[in-house]
Amino acid sequence: MLMELAPELQFMHYTVAEAKLPADVLAELPEVSLQEVAVCADLDHNVFYAAHTEPQVAEALRGSHWFELREWSTRGPGTAASGAV
Repeated sequence: MLMELAPELQFMHYTVAEAKLPADVLAELPEVSLQEVAVCADLDHNVFYAAHTEPQVAEALRGSHWFELREWSTRGPGTAASGAV
């Protein structure tokens, strides 16, 4: 499904610490173990896949400059790249 929505993106699973998320996102996660919580993302394009991301992290990312995959492919930069609706 990921390849159908955004074939130009490369999603991988990372811990929050590995992903090196921006400070504004980390500030929203004071109770989260950065070494244990997962995020599924394309780090180069600042796109995450909420279904495979810890809900607290996904919520924090939504409040930042990051895009959730469906937003990327329908209203974000991925619209022009893929010719999506």
